[in-house]
Amino acid sequence: MDSRDTAAEPPVDALRSVFHLHETRRDGDRVLFYGESLVPERMLVREVWEAFREAGYEVQVATARGGREDVVVARPVQSGIDGIPWKNIGLFLATIASTLLVGALTWYYIPADELLANPLAVFRAWPFTAAVLGVLATHELGHYVMGRYHGVDVSLPYVIPFIFPFGTLGAVIRMRGQMPDRKALFDIGVAGPLAGLAATIVVTAIGLSLPPVEVPAWALEGSSRVIVFNNPPLLDLIATALGEPTEYTDPAVSVNPVIIGGWVGMFFTVLNLLPVGQLDGGHIVRAMLGESQERVAALVPAALFGLAAYLHYVLGYAIDESVGLWGFWGLLSAVIAFKGPANPIDESPLGTPRLLVGVATFALGALCFLLVPIEVMTV
Repeated sequence: MDSRDTAAEPPVDALRSVFHLHETRRDGDRVLFYGESLVPERMLVREVWEAFREAGYEVQVATARGGREDVVVARPVQSGIDGIPWKNIGLFLATIASTLLVGALTWYYIPADELLANPLAVFRAWPFTAAVLGVLATHELGHYVMGRYHGVDVSLPYVIPFIFPFGTLGAVIRMRGQMPDRKALFDIGVAGPLAGLAATIVVTAIGLSLPPVEVPAWALEGSSRVIVFNNPPLLDLIATALGEPTEYTDPAVSVNPVIIGGWVGMFFTVLNLLPVGQLDGGHIVRAMLGESQERVAALVPAALFGLAAYLHYVLGYAIDESVGLWGFWGLLSAVIAFKGPANPIDESPLGTPRLLVGVATFALGALCFLLVPIEVMTV
């Protein structure tokens, strides 16, 4: 049910203590209060937020009438899904199709002419699709469930279809509501990586326990250059615990593609834990350190560019390998950092238990990090 159906009248008396009210208007389901703020904007929101929230509203401050007046905008908080999420469903189905196709062609070595003759053969790649989407969906649903728990308006996950090598670019959710405090920001931010890592460990263990796939002769012919996805430390730890190999000396045998779902989960965990802007790491560090997070975020692009330069100029890796990967993320992290992190209403610091969980989360993320996740090798 949408909270717009149950929202009470906005608590005007709470607003009058920090706002000189001139006029009130309604614009659809929004209530607009025109006047002059008696305190700075962030203080105004902090002072009235709790009363408006209890009445079923979120508040924002803007300017109106050529900047001569302030306007407080109160809109009902959404507490449910409004209608059928067709966009989420459409993207999910498209990503199922893209991961099935990429999985069939790339990881199960089904020739393109066989797929053209028998399109249903693509479903032989369903374990790969289930592994990749299971890890990504679990990560995003961790955010979603915790967002709903804290009463923050968050969308269902949007899964993004793509092409080689995984058939997807990952998944995202949108946090459309205000963040009540640093505890909620931390819980929502950390829930995704922890849920995703739990799914990643399960998927990796299953993949290691499944039999390898045979590489057909035609796939071994032609180009002598192959793309290698190196093992993160966490993957090697799981393999060692289970006593299972992660590679074979026989080139005609390859690991089960379900393991790739685990690799994807680990790699996206590293990227999501970068402590910048709206990434999970940005939310977690913003909640842990407060506004000091922005100083940390400013160092991330430089660190990634430095990593790319080290790989290229010192270790001699080519641009089309991990050099380009870290360089791209250096640029992207600069853009994300520029947009800034989420700012909670209540800046009360976190307690020790949450700080310890945050440190543990980054430690687990470090087990997923690789200096050279992808490289091109000659065989």
